Amino acid sequence: MANTTTRGRGTGSPARRSMTAAARAAAKRAEQAQQTGGGRRAAPGADGSGQPAAAPGGVVSGRTLRAEDPPSEGSEPDWEAPDWEEPERGRPDRVERDREQPDAGRASGAPAEDDDVPGGRRSPRRRLLICAVLAVLTVAGLIAGAVLGTAYADGRQAEEGRAGALAAARKAAPAVLSYDHRHLDRDFAAARGHLTGPFLEEYRRTTTKVVAPTAKKYQGVVTASVVTPPGGGSPAASVVSASPDRAVILLFVNQVTRSTRVDGPRVDLNRVRMELTRTPGGWKVSAVDAL
Repeated sequence: MANTTTRGRGTGSPARRSMTAAARAAAKRAEQAQQTGGGRRAAPGADGSGQPAAAPGGVVSGRTLRAEDPPSEGSEPDWEAPDWEEPERGRPDRVERDREQPDAGRASGAPAEDDDVPGGRRSPRRRLLICAVLAVLTVAGLIAGAVLGTAYADGRQAEEGRAGALAAARKAAPAVLSYDHRHLDRDFAAARGHLTGPFLEEYRRTTTKVVAPTAKKYQGVVTASVVTPPGGGSPAASVVSASPDRAVILLFVNQVTRSTRVDGPRVDLNRVRMELTRTPGGWKVSAVDAL
């Protein structure tokens, strides 16, 4: 009986190759059974003997299998595993896909971490540059914050200084520019409480050597007051300049003088420029100029 299978590696479908291998194994077992002789008991035939029944014409009926020569030791079998049993890890096309996998993100438009450095890691030089830039920005921010904070504090102090110096000047002007010959020591002492610095010594010297003798001789009485608007309101005084520690105030002051040298009271309309300095005891007058 001719062999209906075609030998050859890689030919035919996987199912047919598997069936061919099974048929060869069955044929090999049948041939080994015939060579061993009476090792097995034959099935009784139609005539009751142990031989198979013969067909008409002397031909023995039954299945006849032809086994091909088994492959020699060390030779390759004439069949191969189906395609789906071949491992994919070692396939060249799989290796190529694995090599191309890292670039899939770039092909899809995803940005790489760092094109200049392998592995997406920044170089030490670039990291050092970034740290230096961040340090400079931090220092600049701190300096800007300190400058703005100082400017804000100075502005607050200057604003408070303006109000404090203006109030101190309105209170000091009548005391410094007034006196009465009947109680000069008391008036001069009250005036010195509003003064500071070199101007305090200058006032003490002037009142002692000039003002006191003249006032006693002519019975002089001088009354000073900061002008108040006719319709009412705050005394006429304004801030010319101000800082946290110094201020210049301009005041409109009226002085009424009575003495034996004049008939009746005399009114003098004066503009007075006062300089004030902040001291531990508050704002004090450091200079007075009549304009």
